[in-house]
Amino acid sequence: MADHYDVLGVQQDASDADIKKAYRRLARELHPDVNPSPEAAERFKDVTHAYDVLSDPEQRRRYDAGPQADSPFGNAAGFSDIFDAFFGGGGGGGRGNGPRSRAERGQDALLRIEVDLDEVVFGTHKDVEVDTAVLCETCGGSCAAPGTHPQTCDICGGTGHIQRQVRSLLGNVVTSAPCGTCRGYGTVITNPCPTCQGQGRVRARRTIPVDVPAGVETGLRLQMPGQGEVGPAGGPSGDLYLEIKVRHHDVYSRDGDDLLATLEVQMTDAILGAHTTIDGLDGPVELEIRPGVQSADVLVIKDRGVTRLRGAGRGDLRVGVQVVTPTKLSHKERQLVEQLAKSHKAAKPQLARFQQGMFGKLRDRFFNF
Repeated sequence: MADHYDVLGVQQDASDADIKKAYRRLARELHPDVNPSPEAAERFKDVTHAYDVLSDPEQRRRYDAGPQADSPFGNAAGFSDIFDAFFGGGGGGGRGNGPRSRAERGQDALLRIEVDLDEVVFGTHKDVEVDTAVLCETCGGSCAAPGTHPQTCDICGGTGHIQRQVRSLLGNVVTSAPCGTCRGYGTVITNPCPTCQGQGRVRARRTIPVDVPAGVETGLRLQMPGQGEVGPAGGPSGDLYLEIKVRHHDVYSRDGDDLLATLEVQMTDAILGAHTTIDGLDGPVELEIRPGVQSADVLVIKDRGVTRLRGAGRGDLRVGVQVVTPTKLSHKERQLVEQLAKSHKAAKPQLARFQQGMFGKLRDRFFNF
C-alpha cells in the first residue's frame, strides 16, 4: 500500500493545514463529478483514505510510529514467537490475538407453517417460501467490488489490534485493543461491493422443500440445519426452525395418535342395529352398529388413526355414538311408538346407580370429543 504522505504529496513533517490544503487540491482534481475516469476514481479513494488517517492526530501518530511501535519489546512479532514457544501462544497482539474474521455465522430463523389434519396422518411435502439473507452473487461474500480485494490496514499492519504501553502502580503494562480503523479485521474494504454494500449478503426470497413427517402436532418444531440466514461476509448459514400448526378439522379431532369423531345414530338404528360407511381421513371406513347401542358408546377401529411420529404403526379411530331422538312425529309414527312402549313395559325414569364405567364413557365422550 502506498505511503499516505506520498499519496497526498506532502512531507512527513507537514502541518495539519498543509495536509488539508493538499487534500482539497487533489479532491478538486480527482472528484468523480470533475474527472469521471476510473483511474481518477481509484486515486480519489486513496487520497480520501490517506487524509482520513493523517487528519486524525491519534491515527497519524500510530501510522508514523508503525504497527507495533507502542510495544516496549520492539519487534512484537518476535516477542510473540518467544511467548508462544514457552507458553503455547496467547501473547498480546500475536497469533493468539490476531485479526477477527469478517465471516460470521448467520442467525437462526423461525417460520410457522400450517398443515391439515389429513396431512398429519401420513406426512406431507411442502414448498416453503422464506425471506432471508443469501450469499451475494456479485462478490461471492468477499464484500469487495469485483476485481478488487480488501487491503491490509496500514494502522495495525493487519494484526487487527493496537498495543499500548500504560503506566500503572505495578509498572508499565502492555494492553491490546482492537484497531479502530479496521475494527479488528486487519483489513479495510476500500471498494465495497455495489450490490451488497460491503456486507457479503443480500435479502432475497427463496423456496425451501420441506418433508413434514407423519404424526406432527401443533407446537412441534422441525430443525433444518444450514437453511437459516447466510452470515455476514459469506459466513456459514444458521438453522431454520419450522413450528407446526395443525388446522382445525370440522369432523375429526385428535387425542395423541388416535383420531376422534362423533357419529349421530337414529333411534331406530340404535334399537335394531345398522351397517354404515363413513368418510375417514384416508378413505372409507366400514362401521357396524350393534343393536341396542347407547349414547356415549365408543366404536373403535384399529390402526385407522395417525401414524406415530416416533415408532411404528398407527393409532386407532374412535367414534363416539350419539343417539338422536326424533322431535317431530307423524300421527302414525306416534301410534307405533306408543304401541312399542306398551309392549315393552319399560320402567319409569329413575336415578341410576353409580357405575364407574358409565361415567368413564361420558367423560370420554364429552371431554375428548
